[in-house]
Amino acid sequence: MRVVLQRVTNGQVSIDGQLRGKIGVGFVLLVGVADSDGEAEIEYLANKIAKIRLFTDDAGKMNLNLAAVNGAILSISQFTLYANTAKGNRPSFIGAGKPDHANQIYQQFNAKLASLGFDVQTGVFGADMQVELTNDGPVTIQFDTDNK
Repeated sequence: MRVVLQRVTNGQVSIDGQLRGKIGVGFVLLVGVADSDGEAEIEYLANKIAKIRLFTDDAGKMNLNLAAVNGAILSISQFTLYANTAKGNRPSFIGAGKPDHANQIYQQFNAKLASLGFDVQTGVFGADMQVELTNDGPVTIQFDTDNK
């Protein structure tokens, strides 16, 4: 799995002009799934994201996790995280998971985050979505379970 995490002051996702999900302070997650991903990858990333300390404390240090700031999560499926741009000018997405498997893993990942006590808003898997956010910092972190 690959996840791009952005610390935000707010974020929202719309589909066909209709608001689908909206958060205030928290994380916007762009989530890509490969066919080899399963429960181990879900557990690893959900726990890593839940515990990562990216919010500033009173001393101005990034020392607080998402729960400490009562933050929320906006999770967006993003198969393009598996783009291969090595040849030519048109990316190949052959490394992205097949839709049925990828959707199942994406849904399980979001459920795991919710089970850890977070408000998890989502887009719709496979939909054409418009995502808006205010990246706070900016702080952007990449996770790849192939490189843990």
